[in-house]
Amino acid sequence: MTMFDLTGRVAVVTGGNGGIGLGIAQALASSGCNVSIWGRNAEKNKAAAASMASGPGKVDTRVCDVTSVASVAEAMKATLDTFGRVDGCFANAGIGGGGRKPFIERSEEEWRTMFATNLDGVFHAFQAAARHMTARAEAGDPFGRLVATSSLASLFGTARNEHYAATKAALNALCRALAVELARHGVTANAILPGWIKSDMTAGIMANDKFVANVMPRIPVRRFGEPSDFGGIAVYLMSKASSYHTADCFVIDGGYTAF
Repeated sequence: MTMFDLTGRVAVVTGGNGGIGLGIAQALASSGCNVSIWGRNAEKNKAAAASMASGPGKVDTRVCDVTSVASVAEAMKATLDTFGRVDGCFANAGIGGGGRKPFIERSEEEWRTMFATNLDGVFHAFQAAARHMTARAEAGDPFGRLVATSSLASLFGTARNEHYAATKAALNALCRALAVELARHGVTANAILPGWIKSDMTAGIMANDKFVANVMPRIPVRRFGEPSDFGGIAVYLMSKASSYHTADCFVIDGGYTAF
């Protein structure tokens, strides 16, 4: 299993203090990776770090708002000061659209707010990470992993959630473009597309009996996903096992899209 041993590697996980991001961070740390959790809530960051205190990977947390270039730059500098390098960036921080308002009533502010976090935030984090990774490659140490948390909404029509879907579809294209551009530096870029996953973002709708009655029969494994279901793909993408796997969109949905 040494192929999946992440000892000595360092990964940033934005939005790593809860939901899918926490599941990713926990799996990476359990495989020996040092993890820097970037999140806006200091208390949630602290609680997330405490859940990984047993190691073996070390955990650092940074209060960071990915919509701010300055905040991302500060978090990246602090992470590099702490660990000396960043090998992977899991751009997971994001917000949901709610699915309540028709497109023709969408305000400019709502549209821009969605893009500021879900797309611009990934741009800021990936650019900061890629600068470091390409500089390190040019110095003779080529290795990098860029992973974005996208959504099935990037593939299907999502009524009343078009602004959310648009940001996620853009992430898929961003990852494919970066995979081609950065391959020469030993950097891969991939997207993860979750299905219906239990998290703070989906807690409301999953408490709706009508929703559950309609959606559950369409999931072949007959359960909603858990944040821990993303640990395996995160470790794989962070490891040397995935060195030749890039420009992909990994659907993790319990078979929802196949049925």
